[in-house]
Amino acid sequence: MSLVLRNLQRAVPLRRARLREKVQAVRRALGVQRFDLGVVCVDNRKIQQINRIYRDKNTPTDVLSFPFHENLKAGEIPQPDFPDDYNLGDIFLGVEYIFQHCQENEDYYDILTVTATHGLCHLLGFTHSTEAEWRKMYQKEKQALEELSGHTGTRLQPLSRGLF
Repeated sequence: MSLVLRNLQRAVPLRRARLREKVQAVRRALGVQRFDLGVVCVDNRKIQQINRIYRDKNTPTDVLSFPFHENLKAGEIPQPDFPDDYNLGDIFLGVEYIFQHCQENEDYYDILTVTATHGLCHLLGFTHSTEAEWRKMYQKEKQALEELSGHTGTRLQPLSRGLF
């Protein structure tokens, strides 16, 4: 199914084709390529506004995920009854925030990919509120990124690394 990638910001340069290719590969690695997915790239002002409205946190952040299927258990692939339900949801990437927090030796697009993978795992029911939940999410992120790394030659580490 489709991947809709929108760039609604002008704060940092973004090559959508490069990000699209990597997100598609992560979708394949997670086995969810048949589901629609929206990825929206926004600046600090917009991600802060969304974070304030939906999480009551008045600060910019790197990623916010809004699942279409809200009650999935961690790692559960949705089993839609209707064609219109083949949708995972939307990921908002705070690309300005991500760019500002990249280290000198990090590739911006690699970090965008890692962050999108984290958001995608949230759409699949993974959370990191407890250490046990974090372990499951970390393993899923690691598995997807290792598969991607096998195709690209990069060594990407999960965003959730070191949370617990």
